[in-house]
Amino acid sequence: MQRRHFLRTPPALALGAATASAFAAPAIITGQSQILPRRSKGPRIVICGGGWGGLTAARYLRELIPNSDVVLLERNPTFWSGPMSNKWLVDIVGTDFVNRDMLHPANKYGYTLLQTEVTGFERDKKLVRTAHGLIEYDFLILSGGIRNDYEAWFGNDQRAIDYTRKHFPNAYVPNQEMLALKQKVKNFKGGTLVMTLPPPPHRCPPSPYERACLIAWHIKKNKIPGKILILDPKPKIAPIGVGYKQAFEELYADIITHVPNAGVKEVDPFNKQIKTAAGDFKFDDAILMPPHQAADMVWQADLIGKDPATGKPTGWADMHNRLFHAKSDDRVYFVGDLMGAISPQFGHYPKSGHVANYVGKIVAQNIAERVAGKEVVARLPDNLCYMMVNGDPQEEISVKFEYEVDANGQVNQTQIDMDVRTSDLVKEDFAWINGKFSDFLGV
Repeated sequence: MQRRHFLRTPPALALGAATASAFAAPAIITGQSQILPRRSKGPRIVICGGGWGGLTAARYLRELIPNSDVVLLERNPTFWSGPMSNKWLVDIVGTDFVNRDMLHPANKYGYTLLQTEVTGFERDKKLVRTAHGLIEYDFLILSGGIRNDYEAWFGNDQRAIDYTRKHFPNAYVPNQEMLALKQKVKNFKGGTLVMTLPPPPHRCPPSPYERACLIAWHIKKNKIPGKILILDPKPKIAPIGVGYKQAFEELYADIITHVPNAGVKEVDPFNKQIKTAAGDFKFDDAILMPPHQAADMVWQADLIGKDPATGKPTGWADMHNRLFHAKSDDRVYFVGDLMGAISPQFGHYPKSGHVANYVGKIVAQNIAERVAGKEVVARLPDNLCYMMVNGDPQEEISVKFEYEVDANGQVNQTQIDMDVRTSDLVKEDFAWINGKFSDFLGV
């Protein structure tokens, strides 16, 4: 049976339908078939995206609204964690640590998990279009993370986009690129490895610097004749600027070169050349991160914000900055890295796993309050990131963000950098992530 035919005729039980006769012909499922009949009289909440935020929302919706029918849609067969993936690239943690089963939390917390691709929305009818058919909802949560905006570099040149994705993967969208990038690091024999950083806002702001440090540690440990060139569009290292600067200078002075104000102007992946505002560079190999945008599903739902001054798309979800629902459709909520701007003081919440987990809980509480007919309380998250800068001895730095609302109703951010690298922060880091995995993976 061809794969496309298999996807169009899935077993009835796999989609939650009644058992068919052993001798009956299978039902033909098309893109216009409604699937997943409701399992309860409570509200149907569909979550698109099974990352840190989506998995968290699914758990807490089932706990806060016991009669709810929660459906989680995820295209990947397993969960890949962005947090800790840099350590995985250089074998500080194993694959089993960052790659986890999603069926266990679905069974433990009682929500429906369907592996499928989200292809669009009919918001007027409260329907999600998927590769398996249509799914209705009362509330919708979009939690699909980010997309790589290669179009900013290459326009509609699909050949250049595909070549870059294939040969210079960055693995900031969890999929097959994770394994491809790890193989690239292991196979690196020397020369200049260029890392481009996206302009803010982008996923996990301090993590590209951590990646550079750990790959530099790998180069140093294995005596590889290689250099790392970081092309950073920002005027200085941020966040945790002092801590990273000290690591670059004290641990990897002969390996890492950080180039500020190096916004990308042009990329030639075929000839391995990059033109930036700070000069032109050639490379032997590269990890190329283009600008980031909200996941495709936000564009498909027609819920991307517009710049009030220019009318151009912001690239991020158009959302209420305190209640996390779409400004034009309060039945649609946003969780995680695809979220739009929060405050003129700092822009976006950090696009991190910690924030996604926290906002997943907040959105679950908000929907539960609405279902119960209660006033919805506007809540604030916080953020915490740990970053390893040395593999032997293992040492980390970290950054914390705290939020409060001022007298004018504006959300303000306080950033606290912990720049002194210590082994104590490594212990805190593993305690933190094990606590988070227990929270939304049930392990």
